[in-house]
Amino acid sequence: MFAAVILILIFSTSAFVQSGRRTKPAAPPAPPPETKPSPSPSPSPSLSSNAQVTAEKDQDYRCTSDGTLAHLLDHGNVEGFTPKEVDTKAEITSKPDPTYTREARRMGIQGVVTLKVLLLPDGKLDRVRVVRKLPFGLTENAIFAACRIKFKPAIKAGQKVPQWATLEYAFRIANSSIFGP
Repeated sequence: MFAAVILILIFSTSAFVQSGRRTKPAAPPAPPPETKPSPSPSPSPSLSSNAQVTAEKDQDYRCTSDGTLAHLLDHGNVEGFTPKEVDTKAEITSKPDPTYTREARRMGIQGVVTLKVLLLPDGKLDRVRVVRKLPFGLTENAIFAACRIKFKPAIKAGQKVPQWATLEYAFRIANSSIFGP
């Protein structure tokens, strides 16, 4: 009987030791990498193309006819008079409001974007310089709003001249207070 118990113990011990040694089935071979053709740029930009350029402080941008921003790399002195140097200051006749971005509203971002714009004698904007920025697309939306302003050009010595002007765009979330609801 003692021999039978020893045989059972040896058999059961070897069965438990063997139970953890299962062979895993071989993984199927990976398919060869698929080459996808690169998408060609579309001739007309989509609505999300406005967010392609991220506006940075002390950088110049130009409004384009397709509704996007162009980052200007020339940082030299750009000709334009200050409001004190002209006989008649440029008069802004229409200043559209910028829109709030969904991200900025969700994050509760408030503040003021300050821009310097060069108003040309022909009634167009030459460039927009970021003086003070806000995150989450608010600066870019302020620039897009500045691109749509209408103005009467500045006059010096009887001639229309380019003039720098400072624009401020305030972003405030309605019904918010620093003292609570």
